[in-house]
Amino acid sequence: MTVSTIFRLFGAIAIAVALSGCGGGSRTDQQSESQRPDAGIDDDTTRIVEGGGGEGTTIWDAFRRQNTEITVAVNKYLWSASLEVLDFLPVQSVDPFTGVIITGFGTPPGGGRAYRATVLINDPALDARSLNVSVQTRSGPANVATVRAIEDAILSRARQLRIADNRL
Repeated sequence: MTVSTIFRLFGAIAIAVALSGCGGGSRTDQQSESQRPDAGIDDDTTRIVEGGGGEGTTIWDAFRRQNTEITVAVNKYLWSASLEVLDFLPVQSVDPFTGVIITGFGTPPGGGRAYRATVLINDPALDARSLNVSVQTRSGPANVATVRAIEDAILSRARQLRIADNRL
């Protein structure tokens, strides 16, 4: 066997393997409009889409988006109020789709102690249960009263933003 014959043989095998992975299958798993998992989800909610695997997948499934029914909604007033109240802290990371704000260490105006905060907004409701705040100092967790004061300031500002928005 010559070298060119070997390359042709390997090329034919590679093409056969690639084409065998493209086999379709029947589309009996399609759902009617009323049975769709996202039937009843508003267009205003944010969806996180992940690819799926499993039996019957083909190489073309890697290029299709599949809904895994994970819906995360964030209250815009709590989000804006959190950024406004904690504006003295340098923002390290924000993710409006999951509702997470992570700040670095900063000193409040007129204060001497440096703080860092992590905020999680995990519900679309303008409610105290939707807001989770964690505050740390350089020596460990902040005082409970400090965390409570920050939460109250964020909730008060969020209510003010909502009232101002309804006047428009």
